Amino acid sequence: MSDSLPPSIDPSAAARWASLASRATDAPWLHEEVAERMAERLRYIRLPVDRWADWEPERGGLKGHALVAGQYPDAESFEVRARAVPEPQEAVTPKWWQRLGRSRQGPKTGVAPPEGVMQMVWANMLAHHAADPARLLADWHRALAVNGFVMFSCLGPDTLRELRELYARLGWPPPTQDFTDMHDWGDLLVGAGFAEPVMDMERITLTFHTPERLLHELRGLGRNLHVARFPALRGRGWLTHLKAGLGEHLRMAASAEEGAGGLALSFEVIYGHALKPAPRLPVTAQTEFTLDDMKSALRERKKPQRGH
Repeated sequence: MSDSLPPSIDPSAAARWASLASRATDAPWLHEEVAERMAERLRYIRLPVDRWADWEPERGGLKGHALVAGQYPDAESFEVRARAVPEPQEAVTPKWWQRLGRSRQGPKTGVAPPEGVMQMVWANMLAHHAADPARLLADWHRALAVNGFVMFSCLGPDTLRELRELYARLGWPPPTQDFTDMHDWGDLLVGAGFAEPVMDMERITLTFHTPERLLHELRGLGRNLHVARFPALRGRGWLTHLKAGLGEHLRMAASAEEGAGGLALSFEVIYGHALKPAPRLPVTAQTEFTLDDMKSALRERKKPQRGH
């Protein structure tokens, strides 16, 4: 595993972005698209889900939340927020996907779910914003019941490579934080106590007609959380220079692909899935454990094993 983990993220900047994201009402198109692709993978998992937690659904996508809720219509859901969100003073008519993804009683919300009772943790396009990914994975593990599983997605290291190349050519600090490789995510899952991690990735290329449209989309996807990002405000001259560079460098990158048009940006999307196994009793030269520990271990051994 890379010695640079956890990633090069400023914790204060990450906290500010989490606060902004918690107020969002619509997720970026890319987040909803990834949520739909990840939801399709649930059909291959035969583990029962009676309770599940969606980690920061505003960021991951409420349409995606509705898709998962449709997979488990009788399950109780819990929405984990980055911060406590007060109830609005005036009633707001929910959108169709918000109505579809909520039970009659509505999902429970909070900054953390009950411990050890969730059969699934769903975390879409969240982990690459975490300043302490090991702590985030530990929170997922703590929320899950034994034999529960986590489904998550995040951005990988090839994301925005065209933009990184442009910034490097212009001699500017990095435009975004470093993204963790999927193999390192697998190591982190095992280190957090998960078992049987399955990692996968795909590349998605988005094209934009203008630099303005491209920058607008990037603002919705996140902020530059790198500890070495430019520490002051930029001027109008810099923005003009950036747009000119985008129009030249990214259009050249797009022209290298047959049939491509506009300004092209690459996104590497990582998908992860892992189980929370039954705890193992420690074995030493002299081992002591409680009767309750022994009963729990015996119960888990007698349970029928299900495929996933």
